[in-house]
Amino acid sequence: MSQVVSQERVIVLAITGASGAIFAREALRLLQTDTRVRRIHVLASDAALRVFAEELQLAGRSQLVEKLLGHPSEKVIHHTQDDIGASIASGSHLTHGMIVLPCSMGTLAGIANGMASNLIERAADVTLKERRPLILCVRETPFNRIHLRNMQLAAEAGATIYPVIPTFYNHPQSVEDIARNYVHRVLAHIGLPQPGAYEWKGEE
Repeated sequence: MSQVVSQERVIVLAITGASGAIFAREALRLLQTDTRVRRIHVLASDAALRVFAEELQLAGRSQLVEKLLGHPSEKVIHHTQDDIGASIASGSHLTHGMIVLPCSMGTLAGIANGMASNLIERAADVTLKERRPLILCVRETPFNRIHLRNMQLAAEAGATIYPVIPTFYNHPQSVEDIARNYVHRVLAHIGLPQPGAYEWKGEE
């Protein structure tokens, strides 16, 4: 396993064309405000841009990060899916984990079968080969056998399959609450627990 030299995290956030743009926006916002995170590499597929337009009324790739955050950020590097020469396409560039949120079944298939046909798939392939955390937040229903087989392949290669499934025991009051609680759990899974995250206490 690659050695982590710095305590400041470098996180890759990939966004694909599955429904659930609000989850991606919430993840970016939380990573942006997290003082433990030094750099965020953001990759949005062409299909993700269509979903942003449909679900969040955010059109185009230009200034996408500013549109999602509401302001510019020096923390964020925005890549296109065709930039195969990007730093995160190489294992020598240290990162501390990659989140694909939401993860479409097409992207899952490409990652599970080692296609590396674009930067999202290549960065995920690098994450797996360097044995760094890879969280695939799959978004589809119902699953067919191909989907299930690809999830098994990805899991056997070292990825964590983390379906976009909301919780309700925390009594969310809005769609944003639902998205935030889910993202809190994902970030905790890669060692970035968030202040104020809901924690089930049972009958203590």
